[in-house]
Amino acid sequence: MKRNRLLFSSLIALILTVSALVVAQVNRPYRSGAVWSVSFIKMKPGMDTAYLNYVAGDWKREQEALKKDGQIISYKVLTTEAHGANDWNIMLMTEYKDLATMEANETKADNLAQTVIGSDEKQMQGYRDRLQIREVLETRIAREQVLEPKR
Repeated sequence: MKRNRLLFSSLIALILTVSALVVAQVNRPYRSGAVWSVSFIKMKPGMDTAYLNYVAGDWKREQEALKKDGQIISYKVLTTEAHGANDWNIMLMTEYKDLATMEANETKADNLAQTVIGSDEKQMQGYRDRLQIREVLETRIAREQVLEPKR
């Protein structure tokens, strides 16, 4: 009886060890990459030029400062035609190394915005001014999937 228990315990230990090795050796053809903050924005009719002037000015200046400071990797702006009355027509994208880096730098990013854009009051006035020319529909965090095995 004691021998059967020992044999059974050894068998369970062997199965668990083999299972752990198999799981550890999974080789997927993709891996997690950078993290993107993506804002979907609807420019109001006739306000494309006004909003794109802001994007090419203050928004770009802030993105460049974040990039120079090493807080972000890159940024992109994509425009498209809206497919309905409540659809977005411009997407602002900011690339971060990973989620931890993005979260760890929140205070630094706020401080940098104070330097680049101005005080909280000036930033809030900018938000109010932009309400006249655009509507932020939503902002999402997305993880890039690199279609290569993990190195």
